[in-house]
Amino acid sequence: MGNLKLRGLESQESNTNDQRLLNLLTSQKEAYLKAPYPSSTDRIKQLKILKSTIIEFQTALVEALDEDFGGRSKDESLMGDIIPSLSAIHYATKNIKKWMKPEKRKVNMVFQPARAKVIYQPLGVVGIIAPWNYPVFLALGPLVTAIAAGNRAMIKLSEFTPNTNQVFKKIIANCFSENEVAIIEGGADVASQFSALPFDHLLFTGSTQVGRHVMRAASEHLTPVTLELGGKSPALIAPDIPIEQAVKRFLWGKTLNAGQTCVSPDYILCPENKLETLINEVRSEFNKMYPNAASNNDYTSVVNDRQYKRLSHALNEVAEHGTRIEPMSDSKLNLRRKGRKLPLTLIINPPENSELMREEIFGPLFPIITYKTVDEAIKFINQRPRPLALYLYSFDKKLQKNIAYHTHSGALVFNDAVMHVGQDDLPFGGIGKSGMGHYHGKEGFLTLSKAKSILSQGRLFTGTSLHPPYGSFMHKLVYKLLIR
Repeated sequence: MGNLKLRGLESQESNTNDQRLLNLLTSQKEAYLKAPYPSSTDRIKQLKILKSTIIEFQTALVEALDEDFGGRSKDESLMGDIIPSLSAIHYATKNIKKWMKPEKRKVNMVFQPARAKVIYQPLGVVGIIAPWNYPVFLALGPLVTAIAAGNRAMIKLSEFTPNTNQVFKKIIANCFSENEVAIIEGGADVASQFSALPFDHLLFTGSTQVGRHVMRAASEHLTPVTLELGGKSPALIAPDIPIEQAVKRFLWGKTLNAGQTCVSPDYILCPENKLETLINEVRSEFNKMYPNAASNNDYTSVVNDRQYKRLSHALNEVAEHGTRIEPMSDSKLNLRRKGRKLPLTLIINPPENSELMREEIFGPLFPIITYKTVDEAIKFINQRPRPLALYLYSFDKKLQKNIAYHTHSGALVFNDAVMHVGQDDLPFGGIGKSGMGHYHGKEGFLTLSKAKSILSQGRLFTGTSLHPPYGSFMHKLVYKLLIR
């Protein structure tokens, strides 16, 4: 009887949430219809207010992020969450007027003297589902794009960053009315209800598995989606580059946020005759960057016990198969607060059917797959789902060109890692199981706008020459059009 009552209460609460979310969306859509095309001045003003408010609350955000992660590097919070958000605002405010400008298009000679142009119209209300790994930037980045395109937004924040959410809500409340930007909190049930709302566009950042559910829910209303997922981003070390140089170029990208980054290098492809050199160089460099990693404030914790157990399970699975495992730090783990820190750990040639090689790792575990030839390594990459990023460590221009045109990935980076995300003028997005659609830069503006075609005729109208009854003129015209 008690269970029946509990289920009844849960159902009632779910219905209440559904109605509350729908009411918020309805209110925003009504407000949008009253001002369907905000001026560039209004959009820039909103973004500048947002920028100054983020700066005002930056210390509170950094402290909240540290609390939510149980130990997060202050500098990484600034570099990974705060600075990219401010940079995105700066870039958008500099370009909004140019992006909004109508574009003239050519009119076929047959239809002269008509004129054609494209205007970029706001879609209306954009739904944004943000993840926990960069809870500030991955909420604000899409929001900045939505505002730049003239939209209103509803943002579903992750339930795993409650302290950050409280600060984030204050920032938004200081900048916007709820009819402009609304914040939603809650667990998986709320996220499910949120993704089923009839938004004008839905942007989701998270895992491929959850992305499938989001897309399925959005399809009920034919809501267009942008899915920023993840996947297993390879780091291919070519034979020509010195191992020491390669390690210096990928290691920070892997250890940033303890590997809890969607574009983090997921596994290494290494020439088999350089394996031991690679292991030694990674160990040396890691300990230079993070001496005594378990207590080092520059090294971020795994976000919660659930994620820590997931990573531990994946590590135990390959250990049971006798796989070689090389921890990069000798510091002892401490699972108390500010101690849920898992040192970078190399796993040498793990079984292909292991969880480490099937699923995105999203943490400081780093498989190394050895290869004999570069063609073998490229084949290994191409036989797997298309990744969000592909990293090549080589100065060989011929190989770079080969990788560029004979592999698929959301982004391709030569001799660096992760930093492409911070380039505001580059589109960001995956391909296949790593996502669909783009945001950042002009491509983001286009994603969250409707490119509306406009054809206009003036007082002089020659279209009647194309109307029936069709005679010799039309026959000659059709013939010319066919053979031109």
